[in-house]
Amino acid sequence: MNDPLLLWLPWRAAATPHRLALVAPDGSRLTYAELLARADEMALALLALGVRAGDRVGVFLPNGVAFASVVHACMRLGAVLLPLNVRLTPGELAWQVSDAGARVVVCATSTESRLGEARARLPDLVLVHADEPTHSRTSWNTASAAGAPLRDRTDAHEPLAIVYTSGTTGAPKGAVLTYSNFWWSAVGSALNLGVHDDDRWLAPLPLFHVGGLSVLTRSAIYGTTAVLHDGFDAARVNAAIDDERITLVSLVPTMLHRLLEARGERPAPESLRCVLLGGGPAPRTLLERCAALCIPVSQTYGLTEGCSQVATLSPRDALRKLGSAGRPLYSSELRVVDADGRDPSPGMGGEILIRGPIVTPGYWKRPDATARAIVDGWLHTGDFGTLDEDGYLYVLDRRDDLIVTGGENVYPAEVEGVLSAHPRVAEAAVIGESDAEWGQRVVAIVRLVDGEAADRALAEELRAHCRASLAAYKVPREVRITEAPLPRTASGKVRRGVLRGARAEPVSHFERPLNG
Repeated sequence: MNDPLLLWLPWRAAATPHRLALVAPDGSRLTYAELLARADEMALALLALGVRAGDRVGVFLPNGVAFASVVHACMRLGAVLLPLNVRLTPGELAWQVSDAGARVVVCATSTESRLGEARARLPDLVLVHADEPTHSRTSWNTASAAGAPLRDRTDAHEPLAIVYTSGTTGAPKGAVLTYSNFWWSAVGSALNLGVHDDDRWLAPLPLFHVGGLSVLTRSAIYGTTAVLHDGFDAARVNAAIDDERITLVSLVPTMLHRLLEARGERPAPESLRCVLLGGGPAPRTLLERCAALCIPVSQTYGLTEGCSQVATLSPRDALRKLGSAGRPLYSSELRVVDADGRDPSPGMGGEILIRGPIVTPGYWKRPDATARAIVDGWLHTGDFGTLDEDGYLYVLDRRDDLIVTGGENVYPAEVEGVLSAHPRVAEAAVIGESDAEWGQRVVAIVRLVDGEAADRALAEELRAHCRASLAAYKVPREVRITEAPLPRTASGKVRRGVLRGARAEPVSHFERPLNG
């Protein structure tokens, strides 16, 4: 091995075997010794099915013990983990499984039917069950692999997982993430937030998303406890924070908004050290409300290709730099460059570039995409942001979502943040649509709080609300009111591409002349 690295779970099970490793959605608890036993049993079963080092193993499961066991089993074999989004259509699943060339997919009885198209495309694909909550092993046969040696170390630069991007701006690409990527991501987070022996990191995010997967890997590295939920439920997360001594929780802005709605005016307990907020910029009003309730929010900036977090605001800067995603974590470098590739003055916008050992070595079977994205060691993220005079990052939006109207740049996230602060708005998305005179027009798609009725007066009220905080060219020219929840990725990001590609079926829409 060129750069040997001890595997985290075997080392942790030897060092602290009786420490609590995992709390599952059904309430079951596993120590590190017990989690290793589960992982090794699954590793032997995969070995009996013919899985070898370098083979891709799909996992199509809800959050739980079985998912965590597959993650660590792949490490014990040197197989490459392929986390599959449980929200994908059968066609999307078939494409990803085929593109990755997976040999085996571990599924549940409840998810197997959606893998039929993948099995039709790949006749040699093996589907096996690992059902929650009983973790039935009737499909597994470990006898033929009993006694086989399992790895306790790896080369740091070997691939641990292939995680497909969410596809908000095009077809998904498989980002290859190495052991080194996950290790340095964990180190950077630890040096920013610290590690306490009693840390309990709650993950309501799906484990097939890099943010959820990172909670599993970091907890194993730190020797702390990962608490898994099988989806986001505001009441359940609030109860965990209040009654189960949760110290860290990873959320996206939509989740945090719902959490506060359910929480009312109750301040957070002192045991909650940090709410890590990813998935896009958060409205300033949301962050201010958290501060009033003593909820310590650290906004983060990350992406799949950066193995989750790249920059994170430290808790001590939460109020001083409200709205910032912080400075780069240890080992990461970050730049903002203008259209000519130059570093602009502080406060001026440009594309965010990152470099360091957290960055993917490339996309699976996509050397062309890799060469476009990684230039001279810098990953071009496609995101827009600014750096202030102290080097703190403020994320504006995706480059592909930028609206150019009359020669002026409009960042949808900024307008969405203003709209979301209106008391009658449950959620909002802003897109650009073609306009013969102005190039693009700013269009808002809004879902109201329950029971609210839409009318032209409301549309004008929302525009007036925007005019109080935004330049005139940023104010939506059209407001569409819809009853349907906005389409989102599993990580909570609004799929603006879906909204642009097919005009939503609105309850009503209200338009203002472009010169109005």
